[in-house]
Amino acid sequence: MNIRIIGVPMDLGQKRRGVDMGPSAIRYAGLQARLERLGHTVIDGGNLDVPTPEETPDSGAVHRLEAVRGVCQTIYDETICCRDAHQFALFLGGDHSISIGSVSAATEGRNIGLVWLDAHADFNTPETSPSGNIHGMSVAVLIGKGAPELVNLGRSGAKINPANIVYVGLRDIDPEEGVALRSCGALVFSMREVDELGISAVTRQTLARLSHLDEIHVSLDLDFLDPDEAPGVGTPVPGGMTYREAHLLMEMLAETNKVTSMDVVEINPILDQGNRTAELAVGLVASLLGQRIM
Repeated sequence: MNIRIIGVPMDLGQKRRGVDMGPSAIRYAGLQARLERLGHTVIDGGNLDVPTPEETPDSGAVHRLEAVRGVCQTIYDETICCRDAHQFALFLGGDHSISIGSVSAATEGRNIGLVWLDAHADFNTPETSPSGNIHGMSVAVLIGKGAPELVNLGRSGAKINPANIVYVGLRDIDPEEGVALRSCGALVFSMREVDELGISAVTRQTLARLSHLDEIHVSLDLDFLDPDEAPGVGTPVPGGMTYREAHLLMEMLAETNKVTSMDVVEINPILDQGNRTAELAVGLVASLLGQRIM
């Protein structure tokens, strides 16, 4: 396929610095060459312009709202350009607020599924968020809840039906966030379900839920993995996915031939060990885009 890589060096959606260097770390780990070896045509579109936290005022219940909105609007426009050019849009974050732009655009005129791989639900609103950080509000925004400036990004209102969202790997959920999540209609596999059922069964149920849809967007937060596997993330939570569980999930998603866009987010090279987390991310992207053991 034709793949366009777009870096979004943004750490405006959270308070811990460093994830703005994620795109460079992933590129350094050899992403483009790895995908080209699989036979894909890969264009690196460089990085979007993103203001630094020092350049942006921070006031109100939602931190750096206008700055994040502006970047997400640019991501939205870039995603539409990729779609028009029949390119697979591969966004390298940056914090998880970038998915507000990418998923909003991916759903324009299309009924797609969203697979959200994360230790966190990112389902807070300004009223429930204990931090005010937008990277913890992304999915709530996408179903139409939260700051109007974000909910109405690109076009007015909700961007995706919660029934078309599947979470895998959750294990750190705020109390009020959990109440809202349980009643929203999304399919949720916490690490308890992964432990009880196994990742193969979880993935099969994920694909069954989304089987009526023609396209899938995958949003991969590297804290979805256990910190022993991926130490270089901003908000690590013990008890996550293993290396092989993550690869099997990606391989099974790839076999559907439905994945048309992806985010890779929350890699913090400052906290990493020899770029290990970025290298793992490259391997997972490769598995999603066709790499096999045999």
